[in-house]
Amino acid sequence: MSEDKVQQLIATIEGLTVTELAALVKELKEKFGVTAPAFVAGVAAPQAAAGGAAPDTKAEEKTEFTVTLVSVGDKKIQVLKELRALTQLGLKEAKDIIEKTPSVIKENVSREEAERLKAKLEEVGAKVEIK
Repeated sequence: MSEDKVQQLIATIEGLTVTELAALVKELKEKFGVTAPAFVAGVAAPQAAAGGAAPDTKAEEKTEFTVTLVSVGDKKIQVLKELRALTQLGLKEAKDIIEKTPSVIKENVSREEAERLKAKLEEVGAKVEIK
């Protein structure tokens, strides 16, 4: 295939709507009998051979975070109250987290939620990490 044909094909694909593009992918899979994982692997292989990922590929941004209570500080009761308010834990569960630091408070939360938990707990003297 000549370079002109490739550029023409790319221009045509760029002009498609999302629905049209989905239909094109479906037709290509059916015509060539390709499953989605094989189709993706077939596309990724030439990129890897050419020296890695394409230059316009962005690093995958982390979307889920784990909030860990590292230390309680000297205001144990205030931290306990705030932890219970933020997590809806019972007294015993919250107390167990505080006594067994470092302890995971919440897992798989958004960045905003993790930052909010950290700010609230640090206001009352706790030390919190987000991973």
